Formats: sequence, structure tokens, C-alpha cells
Amino acid sequence: MIRRISILSACLAILSIQGCGLEPGLEDWEPGSGAAQSQVIAPRTACADRDPNRRAFFGDLHVHTGVSMDARIRGTSTTPNDAYRFARGERIGLSPFDEAGRPSRMAQIDRPLDFAAVTDHAEWMAENSLCVDQTSPAYETESCKIFRAESTSFLATVLGVKGFRAKILGVIDLNGRKAEVCGEDNGVCRERLAGVWAENGRAAERYYDRTSACEFTTFHAWEYSRSTRSTKIHRNIILRNEIGPELPFSWIDTPNEKKLRARLRDLCLDSGSGCDAIAIPHNPNLSNGHQFAITYRELPLEEQVSEARLRARLEPIVEMMQVKGESECRNGFSGVVGEEDELCEFEKIRDRQADVDDCGDGTGWGAQKGEGCTSRVDYVRYALVEGLREEERIGVNPFKFGMIGSTDTHRSTPGAVEEKNFVGKFEGDAKALLEIGDRKRPRIYRNPGGLAGVYSEENSRDALFEAMKRRETFATSGTRITPRFFGGWSLSPDLCDSEDVVAKGYAEGVAMGSDLPRGHASGGADSEGPSFLVSALQDPGTEDRAGTALQRIQVVKGWVGDDGDFHQKVIDVAGDPNNGADVDLNTCTPRGEGAGSLCSVWQDPEFDSSQSAVYYARVVENPSCRWSTWHCLALPKNERPDGCDDPRVPKTIQERAWTSPIWYMPTSAETG
Repeated sequence: MIRRISILSACLAILSIQGCGLEPGLEDWEPGSGAAQSQVIAPRTACADRDPNRRAFFGDLHVHTGVSMDARIRGTSTTPNDAYRFARGERIGLSPFDEAGRPSRMAQIDRPLDFAAVTDHAEWMAENSLCVDQTSPAYETESCKIFRAESTSFLATVLGVKGFRAKILGVIDLNGRKAEVCGEDNGVCRERLAGVWAENGRAAERYYDRTSACEFTTFHAWEYSRSTRSTKIHRNIILRNEIGPELPFSWIDTPNEKKLRARLRDLCLDSGSGCDAIAIPHNPNLSNGHQFAITYRELPLEEQVSEARLRARLEPIVEMMQVKGESECRNGFSGVVGEEDELCEFEKIRDRQADVDDCGDGTGWGAQKGEGCTSRVDYVRYALVEGLREEERIGVNPFKFGMIGSTDTHRSTPGAVEEKNFVGKFEGDAKALLEIGDRKRPRIYRNPGGLAGVYSEENSRDALFEAMKRRETFATSGTRITPRFFGGWSLSPDLCDSEDVVAKGYAEGVAMGSDLPRGHASGGADSEGPSFLVSALQDPGTEDRAGTALQRIQVVKGWVGDDGDFHQKVIDVAGDPNNGADVDLNTCTPRGEGAGSLCSVWQDPEFDSSQSAVYYARVVENPSCRWSTWHCLALPKNERPDGCDDPRVPKTIQERAWTSPIWYMPTSAETG
């Protein structure tokens, strides 16, 4: 009993969202029982609006509702139906609701999204449902009463825990599931999970526009949420269509990412059922070096290649912007060579701590509660370079990914990224959002999150999914900038002056997410190096709020040096970083000049045909007020919390977009 309390105590000390890091490896839910079942995909009318040059669609692929345990336990009771209605532009009521069912506030997105996926946590999805359903056999159990805060567990009293941690003690167990709730054979939870998963699917089908208008697309999806020792190693699983596993895989039945990828391959991709899926890593910035660690180097080479190839196949994109921070880059890492990048300070949830250690080539634990070291590969710029190094070593790049943003909302509000009206991840009380006190990770360090941009011929599941697989995607910090990025060996220097610049970009080069064609850099004109067409249009805004003008476009280059270090270079290729634009902090009124559009054709003057390299573009707006500044200004001066004057919290931000990369490899090595 003492050991049991000790383990749970350690678990609770690091618990953040899902999982205590016990990794029991339970496989009593037979993998075969989760296989996708072959079925006929429901027909849809062909989209009337189809663009062969592809256009940008905006969406959110990381959305939680009251079906997620952590959202429900903090008061969210809205549903996947509410989330999809919100994404389409409808008003919804937000929790908490009073006894008469009236919401605490109403919310509505400033512009509808083109696509969305509800990604509720698979972990304890069944227990959450059972404990709030008065007709369930588990409702009156002591475990569920603890979960609903109607009782307090012995352990909670002994350990002195309250709030979220005290409630979660009702349903967690050293084996992942409590028999009192799930039954001795877990049958009660298995049956309930199947029902909840099916209902989430019905919501996705209910709101998928199958008419020729193709106005809104939904995806069946869930989140796999392993949080070993409070380190975030999560993935959102997005299915191409309505064919998917019988049950969503969680860390309880699939205890690590290697097994997750194997199950997705065997029970979906290679099942012959028509099932297809991708897994999107998110929040590498809180993974203590684990999200993009190379974990197979001790295996025989053939197995290493197989593991790397499967990862590249299943993980073509990464979520590098969301409510818990930006994961592009960070200054000061060991093993990284190049000038400091001033724009790497953007929305760093951990960098406001003075004591964040560098992991070097190792890993750590505890990032979700503000502890442990930070690794260079917690940021996608350096993970991309790590992928180049791995490809040179084994012939396969496991980190061949494009970029997206999303919100990670836990309030059923996909795409609610407008700074002025941020409703919070869980709680929306303005003062609570702005308080810092002695918290290591106060809510004010969060941000509204980002959006996923996808270039597709049309707004349909197949078209969007194929675009994600080929990595023709981009991330934004919430703005609706539309960036383009093409690379080639003979792009016309005057492309920006062309009336059909996009068509010529596709004809003369390759789009973001692609490899530069091989065999073109050995001599002649091509030896001068590749050129890149990069352009962007500013967010058009709405009738009530104008979009912010663009300041500049940059190309970011990464490569592995002869010394094995990670090299980086950031080049301004369009616009003016010294345009003098700023913000009146008393009113949040923008001041100064900017651009509605920017375009440039840039050729790499330092190209080395013998050296692998990765390139992507970053588009930056003029400064604007951060959400916290808007919220502080809305309060009387004498009522503003401490976060309103804390120097660690910036008053302004520069919203931005990041394109997926374009890769150059000098050999014929496989790239996944």
C-alpha cells in the first residue's frame, strides 16, 4: 500500500493532462478488435468550385469538447456538434451553464472555417462519459463521485491535492482503468468507448457538406495523449474518411509511439479496408527532446530504415503553433550555428522562465509543469535539420514534415484565434486569464493558437487529405495570410510580374512540401543554386476588423555542417523590417506603413551542391496588440491583474505564417 501511494504521489506531482507515465502496456483490448472494417464510402456530389492551381483553405485540426476528460473536468460540457456549428460560423453558448441551462457567455468565430476535426482525447473517454451519465451503471460509484467532486478520495486527502488532480483520482488507476468504473474485464468501458467514438463520428458526418457547394469539411479524428512524467508526446490522428478503427487508440492500450504507428499501419493503412490516416505531432516545445528523438539507433540498420520510413509515411505534417506556444525555433541552443534570430522569441511558453536548461543531445522530463530541460529538436527548425542528418546516415528522412497551426481549444471553439476576443483554453474569466502570481505556467503565457492552411484543388476530404500527405500546407499564428513558396532550378527572375504567377510556379518548379528535382546541380547554370518564388497576401480581415499589413518575407535555410552542427540562416527577401510600424498601446491602433502583398524570387548565393539543405518561408505582419493587452485595456486600471504589467509578457506581437519546406538532397537517397 505504501508503494502504491508513493507511485501515485509521484504521478500526481507531474500530472498535467493525460496519463501518469506509468505505461502499463495493457493489451487486454485485443489489437485485432480495433481493425478498420471495409465499407462503402458515402457518395458526395462533385465540388462545383475546383481550382487546378489550388487555393488556400483554413481550418483547425486540434479541437476538444466535453467528450475529453480534461475539458469536462474543468467545466466544458459542449459537444462535437457544438464545435462543428461554431466552426461553420454559428453562435454557441460556453460553459459554465447555470441551473437553468443558460451559458456564461456566447461565442462566435469572426469568419467560418473551411474544415475542422474534433480530436477528443482517447484516454478515459469512456470513463468521462460514464461518470456524467446518470443512467450509466458507474454513475453512483465512489470513483465517479470523486470525478464529479461530490466526494474526496482517501489518496487526495493524504496527498493534499485539490481541484483537477483530486477529481482525476476518481478514474485513474495504476493499470490505467478502474474496475469499479469499467468492470473487471474492462467490458463496460469498452462498450461505452465504442458508443462515444461512434457518436463523435456521427457528428463529423452530420456537418460534412457533401453538396456541390463544398463549403465545410469535417474529419473523423482523435488525440493520442501520452504524457509520461509530464512530458508531452501527443499526436492527433486524422482519418481520410469515415472508415476507421473500431476504437480509437490511447496510450493505455498502445503505450508508445512505435506501437501507435505499427497499429495504424496494420489496422488502417495496410488493412485493405479503405482506411487511411496521418498522425500529427503537436507541442514539441513541451516534449523535453522526446517528440523528435531518434530512438531506434541500436536496432539493425534494416529495422532503423523501416522505422524511419513508417514515421515519414504517417507523419507528413507537424502542428508547430497552438495555444501552448510556438515551436518554430529558439535562440541559445548548443550545437546550433548562425546569427541570433530575433523573431524566435515569439510566443514562447517556456522561455519566460530564466532557468530553462539546454538538453544538449539528451532528453529530460516535466515540461508540462515548467520543469526539465529544453532540446533544440523541441523546435521544428532543428528537427528538420536533424532529419537531413538522419537521411545522410541511413537514406531515409523520418522528419520530412510540413507545417500547420491549430488551436487545441478545450471549449469547442475551433478557429477562435482573434486576439481581441480570446476566450481561453479552458476558462474564460478575463482576470483569471491575466493573473501570474507564483505560477510557473500562468494562463497569460498562452495565446489563442493558430490555423492550419492547406493548398487544395477543392474543399473535400480526399483533396485536403492528399494535400496534407504531400505537405502542401502552411501554419499561421491565427492570421489568414496566404503565402506561396515554390522552388526550382530555372525559375524566371521576373515571375512576380507575371499575371499567372502561381501557374508558372507550378510549371517551372515545385511547391512547398516537395523535393527539388535531383540531378540538376552538378554543373552548368544549375550549379549557381536553386531559386525560390515566395509571395504572400495579407489577411483581408472582416467588415468590422481590417487585416494587418505585411512587414516582410524571410527565407530560412537549415543544413548540417561538416562539424555535425546545425546551421541556420535567415534572409529578408521582400518588404522592410525597418518600416517604422508600431502600435498605440493606449488604443491598440496600428501606426505606420505596410504592404498588402509581397513577392520575390530569391536565389541562394551560398548554395553547395554537395550539401543537403532545407528551406522554408516566414511571412511577418506589422506589430499589433497581443490578446492580453486587449484584455487589460478593457479593465479599469485599478482592477488589472499583475500580468498586465509583467515585463515577461509582451504588449504587442507580430502575427505570421510559415510555409512547409522545400528540400535539397545531393544524392539519390530515399526521403520517405
